[in-house]
Amino acid sequence: MKILLIGSGGREHAFAWKITQSTHCEELYIAPGNAGTSTLGENVSIEVNDFEKLGSFCLKKAINLVVVGPEEPLVRGIRDYFEASDELKDILLVGPGRLGAQLEGSKDFSKQFMARHGIPTAAYQSFTKETLEEGLSYIRQQTLPIVLKADGLAAGKGVLICNDFDEACAEFEEMLLKGKFGTASQKVVIEEFLTGIELSVFVALDGSDYVILPEAKDYKRIGDNDSGPNTGGMGAVSPVPFADEAFMQKVRDNVVLPTLLGLRKDNIPYQGFIFIGLMNKAGDPYVIEYNVRMGDPETQAVLPRIKSDFVELLSSIATSTLCQYTLGINPFTAATVVMVAGGYPDAYEKGKHIQGLEESSQTESWVFHAGTSTDESGVVLTNGGRVLGITGKGEEMQDAISNAYARVNQIQWDGVYYRKDIGQDILQVIK
Repeated sequence: MKILLIGSGGREHAFAWKITQSTHCEELYIAPGNAGTSTLGENVSIEVNDFEKLGSFCLKKAINLVVVGPEEPLVRGIRDYFEASDELKDILLVGPGRLGAQLEGSKDFSKQFMARHGIPTAAYQSFTKETLEEGLSYIRQQTLPIVLKADGLAAGKGVLICNDFDEACAEFEEMLLKGKFGTASQKVVIEEFLTGIELSVFVALDGSDYVILPEAKDYKRIGDNDSGPNTGGMGAVSPVPFADEAFMQKVRDNVVLPTLLGLRKDNIPYQGFIFIGLMNKAGDPYVIEYNVRMGDPETQAVLPRIKSDFVELLSSIATSTLCQYTLGINPFTAATVVMVAGGYPDAYEKGKHIQGLEESSQTESWVFHAGTSTDESGVVLTNGGRVLGITGKGEEMQDAISNAYARVNQIQWDGVYYRKDIGQDILQVIK
């Protein structure tokens, strides 16, 4: 197959790495890609939301399969664009249409969907600038802490957890009146705070059937011990020890199946991945959020654990034949540490020379590029907030964590930062 992979982050590098292991991959193009993906296929200088150029490229190269990595082109309707074209409509595509993508594109939409279909989630109400006073009053009626969520896409940073009422009211006003998260916070969801342990469950959907992929736990805050502001993700581990068969059966029965049936009932076609952010609350799963694609950096910990052919999985999603696909899982554990630019998630500098990327004697790890580029001489430079994701593998979780950090310690650039505690909470659970 000739495959076009859309995106430029760590998730897309991991996808490219897995896709090129398949005998079904004849040619791989990545738009726009990064320094890492350029070693696996051909990077194409087309932005993820330029549907016209992406479509023209698919026709020029006779692309058979399009795989959409990030959420924004999905929310903007890339599938709808392809399906509306007589020339493009027969190209296989992994990713939901605009309507299904609203499960991530609008927190209010997703909460209404969950309420409508009896999917366990936190209590909530949504407010706009016009209902500001009602929202302030609602905040005062809640139990601390209080969760505020920007309704729209905010690059993983639109969630605030406030520990007192004055802080919550001030942040609520800043989101609605001052556009703290731009147009994403034109509507704000005020949500009950759930206590428990978070995990991410990834599901492949083809409209009729589903396959649950290996679960993961990610680390969203910038600082050790989950301190500081939210980021797009600072690390991940897979598997998650408390996600045993009994818990995962609850996830299937109470979350995954009702989601699939809800999509059908609401006449929302869905062929793609859905990432379900869950809270394990006293042994029961509650949905924190839906994402309509694979997670980043969780993908870098999940994909190495998939033993079966990944292109066959992608093709099965796009052709609604998941019932014929058998998922194989490698028995090892994986841990991913994200290395970021100094200052992230706030202002940061680009263009720093990354040292230590050469082949290493440390073979129990992989380096996935996220925010990277190359200069004219081929030197790899930082080109984003999250720069690299280093994934270690091991028979036990401690081994995977140690192998990840061993490789992290071999890589350097001016201002590099990473969390030192990825997976430590999981080790405490195992003990």
